[in-house]
Amino acid sequence: RYRPAQKMDGVAESGANSNPHATPEQSVAAQSQHHQQFIDVTHVFPEFPAPDLGNVLIQEGVTMNDVKTLQLLYRRHCEATLDVVMNLQFHYIEKLWQSFWNPKTPSSDGPAALPSSEEEHERTLPKDKLIALCKYKPILKWMRSCDHILYQALVEILIPDVLRPVPSTLTQAIRNFAKSLEGWLMNAMSEFPPQVVQTKVGVVSAFAQTLRRYTSLNHLAQAARAVLQNTSQINQMLSDLNRVDFANVQEQASWVCQCEEGMVQKLEQDFKLTLQQQSSLDQWASWLDNVVTQVLKHHEGSPSFPKAARQFLLKWSFYSSMVIRDLTLRSAASFGSFHLIRLLYDEYMFYLVEHRVAQATGETP
Repeated sequence: RYRPAQKMDGVAESGANSNPHATPEQSVAAQSQHHQQFIDVTHVFPEFPAPDLGNVLIQEGVTMNDVKTLQLLYRRHCEATLDVVMNLQFHYIEKLWQSFWNPKTPSSDGPAALPSSEEEHERTLPKDKLIALCKYKPILKWMRSCDHILYQALVEILIPDVLRPVPSTLTQAIRNFAKSLEGWLMNAMSEFPPQVVQTKVGVVSAFAQTLRRYTSLNHLAQAARAVLQNTSQINQMLSDLNRVDFANVQEQASWVCQCEEGMVQKLEQDFKLTLQQQSSLDQWASWLDNVVTQVLKHHEGSPSFPKAARQFLLKWSFYSSMVIRDLTLRSAASFGSFHLIRLLYDEYMFYLVEHRVAQATGETP
């Protein structure tokens, strides 16, 4: 298992800026320590499922012992990945992946023994055996499931609350990390079959995209927070919103969306009221969450839930674009504020809905 370098003594107590003569390594360690208060370092890593081998015969040269060894080693590898990310030492991931997918052990045709002692704790599978196992479809499917669990855990660690203010340096570090992931993995697995690489990269690409989306959502939230705390801007928004021809919006949108008119009117009134009350971002988030609950409650526990959730997102987006269109045509003074709020609420609504769908289907978002 790959172990990240420990934080240097004295850095924790001194803080990030107290030592002007700190080395770059000390500065990075101090900044990481400062950033750790914004992530979830208490996250419990879920167990992995066992591979479902079914009735498919194991390929020649690969034994059940090899499968068990891979299970053990892959779990350790994922735990090491989690440790590194939890320590915000993102640059170690590249080395970690290189060391796992390119083990420095001689190729062997014999079965790999399960590690049975501390001395064998660092044992790896020969590369040819690792490739053979990964080409085996049930193993590849199992590995994909494990990756989903790992990456969901990493998302929850790095961004435990998408609306909470975090330092821009941490946000940028996460975005840079996301940008590097695909390249690191492809380099590490350059000698593996294309199908294996595609499967692995597909999952890591989705993980990177999630990190980008959530950090963007967080950035929008901080910008919107400033608007929502500005009384004069809120008053202007309310004034402009009251000029919007909602009857016309409803008439046009109903032809496309076929939404219940009573529900649309209630949302309009609730939105205006929440704006009038100069609600905080957290109160708006609670309101949006309640909207999702109200709209989807009739579909809970039904196979139609995912489809209904997606339809709601489309309708929400259509209605909000119609309102923005009206504000644009009226050259509303608060158009910029509404545009920002609309971007945030659309993104946050997507975030809420994808989590509800994941919960309903038992999958990761």
